[in-house]
Formats: sequence, C-alpha cells, structure tokens
Amino acid sequence: MTDYDYEMFTISVDDIWSDITITNTPTLNVWKLWPEAHLPKYGSEWAACFDLSASLRSGDEVKVYTKNNVKENRQIVDGCAYLASGERMLVPTGLVFDLREWESLRIHPRSGLSLKNGVVIANCEGVVDADYVQQTYVMLHNISTETFTIRDGDRIAQGEVVQVQQYEIVEAEMEPEEKTSRKGGFGSTGI
Repeated sequence: MTDYDYEMFTISVDDIWSDITITNTPTLNVWKLWPEAHLPKYGSEWAACFDLSASLRSGDEVKVYTKNNVKENRQIVDGCAYLASGERMLVPTGLVFDLREWESLRIHPRSGLSLKNGVVIANCEGVVDADYVQQTYVMLHNISTETFTIRDGDRIAQGEVVQVQQYEIVEAEMEPEEKTSRKGGFGSTGI
C-alpha cells in the first residue's frame, strides 16, 4: 500500500470556480407587441429581478380607477400618463411573457418609486400564470398627495420568474397541533 501526501491533492473551491464558465443560463421568451416596447433589463450583474418599463404610445388609452373608484379610460399624451393622488392605473408594458408550465412571473414594486414618489403596486404583488399569454400590465397606485407622471420607458416594477409547485389540496381530518412553543394567534410574536 502506498502512502499519499494529501496536501498535493488540495484544490481550493475558488480555483475550481475561476476556471468554470457557466453557459446554462435559462432563457425567457418575451414577445414585443410593438417595436417600441421595452424589453426587461437587469439593473446589475447580481440583480434578483429585472426591471419592467412602461410602454406608452401617444393616442393609446390606459384604464384608470379614480379616487372615488370610478373607472375611466385616459388618453396617453406625448408618451405620458398622469396618475392623480389616490388613483390606480393599469400601465401597459407592451410585452407578452412566454412562460413554461412550471413557471410564473411575479411582479414586485420598485423600492425607489415607492419611497420617493409614493407609487406602489395596487395588489402588492402581481402574479402572471404560465397560461396567460396576453399583454402584461402593472397595476400602479398613487398613495401620495401629488399627481405622478409616468413616461414611456420609465421603470415601474420588477419582475421575477419563479418555479411553480402545485399541491393536492386535502381537507384535514383534525385541527393542526402546536408545533413549537409559540402561543397565541395573529400578531402573537410581537410588533
């Protein structure tokens, strides 16, 4: 039997990864409904989500729900749409996402838009199912006291493709038992 010097076989993980090029980047097919629509883009090399932009064409209309919950169509003028305080709007992206059956697109708010302008996503998070193959819209809500101008090409939300796992829903025969030392219901762990 031969004695081996194990030191000569030591390779650091950094050495291994520095020589490997990952080429299996998944693809996401996106259909532009008109040539001027803006494809999603990642804002940085390690961004978790890609930016979704408004695609506003002069003369088109957007659906708006006023502060008093009255539905109206509002014309886009000079590539801009105006969202008054308390209003909600379906902002077109001009894009159709071709998701695989095990994927969904989650639409998240942009933190800067929320903090600086008081413009958030009306439903907190949008979900686009794989079998939805129509234009994707972003539902914006102006919670500020000022009118907000949305311009063609403005980044209005973030998108993230996530894998879907459907569950078989089964009615339980017994109420679930306590699993930890937690006592109490909603809000019981503090504020």
